Amino acid sequence: MTANGACTSPANEPQLPEQVPFMNTTQFRRAKKLVRSLCANHDYGNCVLLENRFGTCVCPQLISYSLICKYFRTAVLPMDKELHAEIMETDKLTYCYDCQQPFVPDRKRTIFCRTCADRHKRQCKREWARKNRCKK
Repeated sequence: MTANGACTSPANEPQLPEQVPFMNTTQFRRAKKLVRSLCANHDYGNCVLLENRFGTCVCPQLISYSLICKYFRTAVLPMDKELHAEIMETDKLTYCYDCQQPFVPDRKRTIFCRTCADRHKRQCKREWARKNRCKK
């Protein structure tokens, strides 16, 4: 405690993340769509959590390029795995060998996203069948 009676302990200070992630324009547009469709606290552009006796407050995630809403980061953003990987898990993010789109691989040696992997698998199967048909 200080001389004027105010407490200066670090426990009373709000805990902020070390570095707040920022989004580019396309990520911001995708995040706004997520907020409008999946956020339980979104009510016609206003945030239910920030309402007080003086009125409503605009949802901060709809007007900011930074991820400042903790609920959005923990509950809504993980629903879109690609967007979550682009913003939060940049170290785990790799790019598909075919379509060059970012994705989070399931295994270390994965080089194709799921759609391209399915297409590549069908193509290899077709080539194998064509090659083996000629042998008979």
